Order: sequence, then C-alpha cells, then structure tokens
Amino acid sequence: MKQGTQGSAETGVPEFPAPAVRMPSQPGAADVDRERADSAGAVRGEHTHSEQPIPRPVVQRASVRGQILDALRTALVTAELRPGEVYSAPALGERFGVSATPVREAMQQLALEGAVEVVPNRGFRVVQRDARELAELAEVRGLIEVPVILRLARTVPAERWAELRPSAETTVRAASSGCRATYAEADRAFHRAVLSLAGNEQLVRIADDLHRRTQWPLVGAATSPGRSDLVADAAEHAALLDALIARDLDAVRALVRVHFAGTR
Repeated sequence: MKQGTQGSAETGVPEFPAPAVRMPSQPGAADVDRERADSAGAVRGEHTHSEQPIPRPVVQRASVRGQILDALRTALVTAELRPGEVYSAPALGERFGVSATPVREAMQQLALEGAVEVVPNRGFRVVQRDARELAELAEVRGLIEVPVILRLARTVPAERWAELRPSAETTVRAASSGCRATYAEADRAFHRAVLSLAGNEQLVRIADDLHRRTQWPLVGAATSPGRSDLVADAAEHAALLDALIARDLDAVRALVRVHFAGTR
C-alpha cells in the first residue's frame, strides 16, 4: 500500500474555482434567426443546438466513489490498510488509478463510520482498536440483536426462516474460501436478512454499522481469524436457522448468545 503526504486540500472539503460571471449580450439578427430555427426543429422532434446535455458525469463520479469505498472497506477488513498508519488521498488515488477526489470522499465516509480519522495536511489515519473495544461492540450488538431474534423466533413462521437458508449457505461457502473480506460481507448480509424480518429499517442500519465495526482488525493482533474460525462462525448460522425452524427457543437463546460472544 503506497503512502504519501497530503496537501492542505486534505481538510476534506474540495476546492472549486469560482465560476466566471458573464453579462448577457443583446441578441442580434443572426441570433434571432437561429433561435427560430431551433424552435422549429424542436417541434419536429429534431435535435437543436439549444438543448442541454444530461449531466451524466455526476452519476459516473458517484459510481467511482462507491467502487473506491468498497475497495477501501475490503482493505480495512484484510488489514491491508494497517491500524495507526496514515494514508493520503493522492497516494491511494494513484494506487486505484483515479484522482484524489473520489478517494477523499470515500475516506470522509469512512471517517463518519469511525474507521479512519482526519490528519490535517497529511491524510487519514486508520483507527487503532483493541480487544476491549471489540468486546464492547459485541456486547452492544448482543443487547440489540439477541432480544429481537428471540422475539422473532416466537412469531415468524418456519417457512420464512427456511427462505434464509441460501443466505446461510453463502456464508459457509465464503468461510470455506478463507477470504476474510468475502466472509465479512456474507456474514453481514445474513444478519441483515434475519433482522429485516422485524420490519424496522433503523434497527437493521444501526446493527449493520456495529457489525461492520467488529470486523475491523485489532491493532497489534498476532493473527487474524483463520479459515477454521470463519467456518465455525458460519456453521452457527445454519444451526441457528435449524433451531428457528424447529421453534426450539432454548436452542435459539443458547446459539445467539454464543454467536455474539464469539463475534469474528
């Protein structure tokens, strides 16, 4: 991962030159004739010179920003962006083959999520997390998700739980690949699918944000969860679905508490 220094523009607010102000001129005879011709063409459905193009670059820029954001999130999960290190938008932009602007915008989103912090005139520092913070996040997730899942276990019919089987199987395949980033996305998708049955979008959004934070690596960790750890975590998803389908509330209660206690 390349690193570099960032100029004063690294404050996070892109600077744009002030637009030039031009006074409108009085139309001449040629201008009047051209305007009439354009109007006639518009009536016939033809292209005219007065038509304004659709601002497509705005959509393209948003797409680039989203792709960079996804790439940076993957780099965070895999520790390619190392905790405590400072990265500049120009250096990362060079790595991804884009300008610094979409990188800076993506980094600002990560700052809002708590993944990085702004370092004036330098760039963005990856936040360092320790075991205590991870335990606190796991506790908060448990306080939010466990009661919801237990309530859903009493009300959601078995066929609805069965519909989540493909999502659980996706986590197993992702875990088997050994790729932490691939499993992280599949894991969050499964939990979102479960919580969505509560019909509370705010709940799903908050829980997913907390879940994402638990997936960032710890500073100074000797090792990250290996393939066997991921496979064991994914197996708990399938076991949970089995218990939910069977309406075995005791098993559901035990599984969700163990699952959150061992948050990957």
